[in-house]
Amino acid sequence: MKIICIGNYPPRQCGIATFTENLIIAIQKAALLQSIDIEIEVIAMNDAEQTYDYPSIVTKTIRDQYKSDYIEVANYINHSDADVCLIEHEYGIFGGNSGVLLLSLMRILKIPVVTTLHSVLQIPNFHQKEVLKKIATYSSRLIVMSTLAIDFLKEVYEVPSAKIICIEHGVPDFELMRSTLPASPKKWIGRKIMLTFGLMGRNKGIETVIKALPSIVAKHPDLLYVIMGKTHPHVVRHAGEEYREWLTQMVVKLNLLDNVQFIDEYVSESQLISSLLSSDLYVTPYLNKAQITSGTLCYALGGGCAVLSTPYWHAEEILVDGRGSLFAFGDSYDLADQVIALLDEPNKLSSMQQKAYTYGKSIAWPLIGRKYISAFENIITEYLTEENNFEYQLIDFPFNPQHLFRMTDSTAILQHAHGCTPNYKTGYCLDDNARALLLSMMAFQQFKQPKYITLAIKYLAYINHMQHKDGSFDNFMTYSHTLFENDHSEDAFGRTIWALGYLVRFAPNDDLFQLGHELFHRSLNQIPHLNHPRGYANCILGLYHYVNRFPDQDRFIKMINELAIILCDGYDACSKESWQWYETIITYDNGLLPAALYKAYELTGSERFLEVADATTKFLESKCFLSEHLSLIGNRRWLRMDEDYELFAQQPIDAMAMVVLYDSIYQLKKDQKTADKLRTSFKWFLGYNDLDLPLYDTDTSGCNDGIEEFSINRNQGAESTIAYHMAWLISAPYFEAEMPSAEVILSVHDMAYN
Repeated sequence: MKIICIGNYPPRQCGIATFTENLIIAIQKAALLQSIDIEIEVIAMNDAEQTYDYPSIVTKTIRDQYKSDYIEVANYINHSDADVCLIEHEYGIFGGNSGVLLLSLMRILKIPVVTTLHSVLQIPNFHQKEVLKKIATYSSRLIVMSTLAIDFLKEVYEVPSAKIICIEHGVPDFELMRSTLPASPKKWIGRKIMLTFGLMGRNKGIETVIKALPSIVAKHPDLLYVIMGKTHPHVVRHAGEEYREWLTQMVVKLNLLDNVQFIDEYVSESQLISSLLSSDLYVTPYLNKAQITSGTLCYALGGGCAVLSTPYWHAEEILVDGRGSLFAFGDSYDLADQVIALLDEPNKLSSMQQKAYTYGKSIAWPLIGRKYISAFENIITEYLTEENNFEYQLIDFPFNPQHLFRMTDSTAILQHAHGCTPNYKTGYCLDDNARALLLSMMAFQQFKQPKYITLAIKYLAYINHMQHKDGSFDNFMTYSHTLFENDHSEDAFGRTIWALGYLVRFAPNDDLFQLGHELFHRSLNQIPHLNHPRGYANCILGLYHYVNRFPDQDRFIKMINELAIILCDGYDACSKESWQWYETIITYDNGLLPAALYKAYELTGSERFLEVADATTKFLESKCFLSEHLSLIGNRRWLRMDEDYELFAQQPIDAMAMVVLYDSIYQLKKDQKTADKLRTSFKWFLGYNDLDLPLYDTDTSGCNDGIEEFSINRNQGAESTIAYHMAWLISAPYFEAEMPSAEVILSVHDMAYN
């Protein structure tokens, strides 16, 4: 059996590195005892441009913030003949927001993955939750070290029970090591030792213990409190040694210099074990309840210390049956009373120490190593016979307009949001209200619920207010209803024509039809003033709907034909062998341009429109389907002819435009391949994208604003939420459990029309 383990590794100084080394040694020893042939490689994580002098077992490293390293390692593992990949997971050791870059490795792996979770949060933020959910998807098993973690995984992260294994945090076999350990410091001889060890930071609550000492030493002056460990590197990086210095000043102020010892070292394991065996009491005074696993706590029990701890999760779970005692967070008086009581009653102290030591023997590393080997063997066997058919089902993401209503006030829909909270400072725009009108009408066609008409009326009222007598529109209005920065955007104008054309076609009553018809016709004389492809494309889509309501109006078919010719002329002027596009740059809403030509072809039968639409669709796909998922051109740096571009700042409107494109193609060609591409494009919103995280937030029913390099943009503005819901409505017929016949798949437009 060949195992490749990914995680921190010594000489990097952290708890995960120590755990990984101990676990690997335990697996190797257990395999030797069971006569199992095991080969292990380690791929170590490096942070902040750090490098380390690793032992030979480390065959590769990953720079935590370099996505290319993760992909390179994944490909290496896939060709390594490894049977299983073991990942030691803690959010902070992998790159990107909440370690999201790990997903770029996991989704490429083609062998079973076992992930040990060193943190499972009860109340995760968006990135923490979604990253861990995806880790669970890619893992054959998740290993946790407490039963409470199992509950969290099932309840918070929706992980099935069958995927979860509980294997305790291992500790050394202290008895076997006793004869080889270094001697205790001379300062400790003849004294009662109370120990705290581990990387230091303010969350450790050491001040609680120091404040308790005056009462303790007044009765037991021989007590020595030892604080062992360096300050956490991340703390040093951002705050230096201010916490240690503050504690030192407190010791001086309380006249405790003879009763407190700081050991500012990252001690070896043998030194640590010797210190634990020489200690009488151990204290974990952490300030935060939300700690699911504590290796230091397990080590203290293994060393036979009487443990006193604040009631964080792991302590509550294992300090039962007299193995230890709990005191309230930050309560120095409670701690002092309990320490004095133990020191006053040696028999009680000895009983607690013996129970701790007995428990420690049950979680010794050799036993833990055997449990991991057993898990690997079962997982490898199951992996060879199971099929991983994970697939997004639209039924898991029902249409929920909650955020749409949240963003819409008594006037119209607001442009932007801070998270899911509307941002009144940015006011309203024509762009979003036109989109929102189109969406609300599509939703009414689908669900026939009056609430969508109520929304449509608000958006139509805004459009009506912003139109001038000559048919042009202002765009922006403040929350206090003052017009500002109005540049008569062609995009906003074209989208308004699209929305009004759709309203004319599907108006649920005569009042809305009449106003929509009036505004639409008043706008038409502005179309000849357009100069840009997206304006043309949006207008074609609006005119297409108008013609479907009034098919005998040759004037409007002629307008569509003229706009489509302009698009094709732009293509002819810009295209060459390596560049098949309408401009010398590809920016946003790109799928709408060929989509408009497909609609124009549908009405006119012009082969030129079809040929250009096919050519530009193929070219766009060559840029947006770099792998099996949709990779959109980001707006950090758009794609110019013969230049590279960024995949960051990908936006929902571009994914929605691809859905519109493939729906337009399917209405013409009715082919399975196009339906597949539409579903793939929609799944971009659900996490089938470059970051492997969803844009749609099931907690808020809003859509996040985009994909950045290392995180999701968590603002949920109108544009993004509208784009998601429009894409949902168009995609819904394509997500049947089994692919229905071509005649059944109709766009939202045609479902209503027919």
